[in-house]
Amino acid sequence: MFPARRRGRDLDAAERGLTMGRMTASPGRRVLLAAPRGYCAGVDRAVIAVEKALEQYGAPIYVRHEIVHNKYVVQTLEKKGAVFVERTEEVPPGNIVMFSAHGVAPVVHEEARQGRLATIDATCPLVTKVHKEAVRYAKEDYDILLIGHEGHEEVIGTSGEAPDHIQLVDGPEDVAKVEVRDPSKVVWLSQTTLSVDETMETVDALKTKFPGLVSPPSDDICYATQNRQLAVKQMGAEAELVIVVGSRNSSNSKRLVEVAKLAGSREAYLVDFADEIDEAWLEGVTTVGVTSGASVPEVLVEQVLEWLSERGYGDVEIVKAAEESITFSLPKELRRDLREEATTLVAERGGTGPSAE
Repeated sequence: MFPARRRGRDLDAAERGLTMGRMTASPGRRVLLAAPRGYCAGVDRAVIAVEKALEQYGAPIYVRHEIVHNKYVVQTLEKKGAVFVERTEEVPPGNIVMFSAHGVAPVVHEEARQGRLATIDATCPLVTKVHKEAVRYAKEDYDILLIGHEGHEEVIGTSGEAPDHIQLVDGPEDVAKVEVRDPSKVVWLSQTTLSVDETMETVDALKTKFPGLVSPPSDDICYATQNRQLAVKQMGAEAELVIVVGSRNSSNSKRLVEVAKLAGSREAYLVDFADEIDEAWLEGVTTVGVTSGASVPEVLVEQVLEWLSERGYGDVEIVKAAEESITFSLPKELRRDLREEATTLVAERGGTGPSAE
């Protein structure tokens, strides 16, 4: 536990449970702690899925790409027996492979089938929703404008659902080069982890170019992404410095840094661990905002708060933007004997049996 005192802004029992320890505070110095922060329901589901698979089937459990974009989570799961690979072909036949929370294209499922692998799909249900929307609009022969960042795993997976109908729009500056077959049959979808404001700026530009642009039936940007950005907006005007705990390959964590600066914070930085904070950042700072991306475990936030408390920032005030109660059930594949399935696949289609690295 970290030494701090919580007060103000909708302090609930869960937050009060984090107040144990010795307070170190200097007059005038305080921390604004965002709520909600950290794990969203999709990340929680994916991480638990890896742990349950290791518990039920034993190591190794192969995971295609990082299960979530967080260095600490990946390293922790590797110590438990998870093996992260970049390509499906790296997994020896007869093994179990899990698809990450970011989702994969249909071709990846086929690669696993051809590779004689049992699979667990840990795609976030909110990403799956976007996949289904892409399939639906492609069947109706729409041009689909996918707002997202080129090369991001979620974008690759969604694009793979309807490659002949989807074109990527990577921000407002991309709109000028967008061409469609029929301006009356155009729809936009988005990566779930984007900045809400930037996405709507892109949508507005697209609507100016294509007045008949259709919006998805429900907002594609994840509820957790929106809530975390809202909390940062609320504290950004008060905090001269905002520290976002998250990894550099985490889209939603990087967006929080951008949102903090736009909200009025003088500086905002992304760190994986407390020891990455530079004490020089605190010069002239009385109020520090702290939050974390949707794939960040709370222990890393606690370490940052402890680091700040040791330097006089022990007075911690909660900034609560929303309540979150969403949970997702674990992947249905965890109810089956996947080791037996993988062995059967090898026996039926030939090839060598399972092996571990």
